[in-house]
Parts: sequence; C-alpha cells; structure tokens
Amino acid sequence: MSALTSHWSLDPSLIYVALAAVLYWAGGVRDGAGGEPFRRASGGGRVKHERLLRELSFAAGLLTIPIALCSPIDYYSEQWFWVHMGQHILLLTVAPPLILLGRPWPRMWRAIPRGVRTPVGRGLARSPLTLPLRWLARPVPAWTLFSVDMLVWHVPAFYNLTLQHQWIHDCEHTLFFFTGLLFWAHVVDPGPIRARLSWLHRTVYVIGAMIVGWILAIALVLYPTPLYAHYADLHHGPGQLSALGDQQVAGGMMWVVGSVSFTIAAIYAFSKWVEPESLPSVKREPVAT
Repeated sequence: MSALTSHWSLDPSLIYVALAAVLYWAGGVRDGAGGEPFRRASGGGRVKHERLLRELSFAAGLLTIPIALCSPIDYYSEQWFWVHMGQHILLLTVAPPLILLGRPWPRMWRAIPRGVRTPVGRGLARSPLTLPLRWLARPVPAWTLFSVDMLVWHVPAFYNLTLQHQWIHDCEHTLFFFTGLLFWAHVVDPGPIRARLSWLHRTVYVIGAMIVGWILAIALVLYPTPLYAHYADLHHGPGQLSALGDQQVAGGMMWVVGSVSFTIAAIYAFSKWVEPESLPSVKREPVAT
C-alpha cells in the first residue's frame, strides 16, 4: 500500500495536462450554451450519451499521462525495465487514442474567443511553415514516425542515455506521446479532418504497427544477455529477478499488454470493413382491392 501512496512526483507535463483540461471544459461550456450537439432536434439522448463517452475517454487519456510520469510507475521505472516498458506502453498506446476518442480538437478550439481563433486559424492554414507538419500528419509519415520512434529509443545506446540525462528522458516521453497522437489520429478519426484511410487500410495500418512492436518484443525476449547496462548493474543479487529475466518480462509486456490497443482497433476496423452496407428500404405500394 505504501508503494501506491509514496514516490509520487511533479512533472512539467502536469502544466499541459491542466491546460488541455481547461480548454476542453471551456469548449464544452460553449457547446452547452448553444453548440452543435445541443441544436439537433432529433436523437438528443443518443447525442448526449455519445458526448458523455467522449468526455470520459478524454479524461481517462489525460489521467493516463500523470499516472505514467508522476506516479510510482516513474519511480520504479529506473529500477525495473518491465515497469519502464509499461510506462512506454501507456504513452504510446493508451493515452493518445483515449484522448483522440474524446474529439478534443474542435471542442478545445471553440474555447478560444472567435476574435482570436479566426485570424490564427487562417494564418496557420496559409503559412508555409505548417506544410512540413501537415505532411508529417499524413498516414504513411505518421506510421513511419511512430514505428521508428518506438524502435530507436529502445536501441541500447539511446535507451541508456535516457537513464543518464533527464532532459533526454523527457524528450523520449514527449516524442512517444506526440508520435502516438499522429499515428492514432488515422485510426480513431478524431475530427474535424476526417481520416483518409478506408476501414481495410486502417486494419492494415494498425496490424503493421503492432508487428513492429512484436519484433521489438521478440528481440527482448530472445536476446541471450541483458541489453541495458543500467538494469544489468542493478539486478545481480541472489533471490531477485535477474536483469535478463527483467528484460524478458518487459518483452512479454510489449508483446501482450502493448498489443491490446492495436488488437481492439484492428478488430473494430476489420468488422467495419466486412460489415454489409445497409440496403435502402423499399416502399411497398398498397395492393388494390
């Protein structure tokens, strides 16, 4: 129990989490004052139910960030590789899709006064500086960035650097989260820009990234010696999990726990792809008597 109540810390990410929460709440207040979801004449109950689910998803996604970075998970991640892997899984495959399922962008954007957001939006749309960002947000670059980022940071040389320098560690976590947002935006369709992938392509897109994670997991499980000097130096005493065992458990977590979000998304996308299209109802003519 003490492990759950101790070893909590403050992290700069809390500032951005709080800012996102305030903007999301303020955008919801504007909706309640006459936003689109409440102007619909039909399906009001269903729309409010969907809105509640989106809000809960967004809140859970935001909450995942301090759980990963401020809770005892962060403290024990420096002692156990498998805990560190769990932290990475939260930032790569849990927080981003949950946040995006909340459809945050249109709602947070409405929280900004119209007199500010209109010229800013037009300026960003016309600025050539945003062209590289728009290109990176396309499906293939987003998938590539996500997969390469996941693999590169687990190369021993880079991984050891994150454990030696806090600013590099913070950079790693930031890239995990933001490449996760880019990747999952093409899976969960957060709006207002619709995902440009068909359901079949989304299925392939998700399974491809999951296979990349499996490759990393298999390498960690099957490699005969500890890959990371930091953990090898810590786990050498009798009666405790060895560094190699720790590494194998971490690989198992990436293989099993890290596949949960991918599996759910792939099954959903595949089911939508094979779902038969609804046929228009045929109006029956009255039979003459």
